[in-house]
Amino acid sequence: MYCSVDDDGSPNVIHGHNLLYIVIGTLTLIFGWFGFNAGSTLAVTDLRVSIIAVNTFLAAASGAVTLLYLSFRITKKSDIIMTCNGALAGCVAITASGAYVPPWAAIIIGIVAALITRISLYTIETKLKIDDPVGAVSVHGANGLWGLLSVGIFSDGTYGGVKGLIVGSGWQLLAQFISCITLIAWCFSVGFLFFFVLKRTVGLRVPVNVERSGIDVYEHGTSCYPGM
Repeated sequence: MYCSVDDDGSPNVIHGHNLLYIVIGTLTLIFGWFGFNAGSTLAVTDLRVSIIAVNTFLAAASGAVTLLYLSFRITKKSDIIMTCNGALAGCVAITASGAYVPPWAAIIIGIVAALITRISLYTIETKLKIDDPVGAVSVHGANGLWGLLSVGIFSDGTYGGVKGLIVGSGWQLLAQFISCITLIAWCFSVGFLFFFVLKRTVGLRVPVNVERSGIDVYEHGTSCYPGM
């Protein structure tokens, strides 16, 4: 879906209606990520749980601080939404590698994830003119791939015998790269088929007048935010 643009060609960004809820939602997601990552071992008797939890925290924190700093350097404002995106980007990126990398690598993974998010958001909105209101492709898609590759780069061999480039092995990185290509091909194929069928049946978009008035009014006869 192509996003609407202003007369000068810049993207017409739709801002969230409640910044406080955005921050609360982000903190809730981060809190849940500890259970998501550390809980994936299915056994608290495995002491690796503590490493996973620490790595999750470090990646989220470094991602948040990186985008907070970048937003201040670029706009002279502390952009809270970008900070939230940075934290979530760090969480996404560390998910694949949390059990296999040392804590210092988790910080680097979070920083790189934040940079990837910033570049990806700019490219998708400004260059490609594609509508991604919550930055899902940038935060989850791009950093999901980065997280997979980071396993083959930073794994130190202390858990599961997985060794990356930092200990002189390139085979794991090759395996991770192949998995990235496989996932992209699979998701594109299934997604294209699904949306093609959807477009030919019920359609992908509502009428223009519905977009302007809001789909809540069209579907339910009322608006969630009548003051907006």
